[in-house]
Amino acid sequence: MKILSRSGALIIAVFILLLYSCNGKSQTQQSNNQKHKIMNEEHKIIKSDEEWKKVLSPEAYKVLREKGTELPYTGKYYLHTGKGIYLCAACGAELFRSDSKFDAGCGWPSFNNVIDSSRVVYTRDTTHGMVRTEITCARCGGHLGHVFDDGPAPTGLRYCINSVSINFQDSSKK
Repeated sequence: MKILSRSGALIIAVFILLLYSCNGKSQTQQSNNQKHKIMNEEHKIIKSDEEWKKVLSPEAYKVLREKGTELPYTGKYYLHTGKGIYLCAACGAELFRSDSKFDAGCGWPSFNNVIDSSRVVYTRDTTHGMVRTEITCARCGGHLGHVFDDGPAPTGLRYCINSVSINFQDSSKK
């Protein structure tokens, strides 16, 4: 059996310490993610289709609950320029700040960032012969739109959102 030199043993010891410290960070991150998931689960809004139909307009129900899409250039927030916060139209979760809104020329309100990435759920969508990333409200599961990687800096993202999926809270009226 060959015995390691002092420098070899030192290298192995450092390697083991690095593995342990990386694992410790991973455990901490997993713990934080688990706490965050639990907090989100506690605040989830779950309603039956009948309950949603009572509180949403037919158009909002079609988009938010059945993953429909409003026609481009027709939504009330497409060219909207007010200062404030955009909320989920189904549950009121704060999703986008007006300073992240931009005119992408696509026909729907577009944002380059969400207030907090934990407020939306990202899901691969292969419907209509395309590969896209659907975004839904993390709180109520309402369909908001899709996110694309052709947006402006600093994120490079374009959150393409149906106007009927959001409501606007004007910050100048507070």
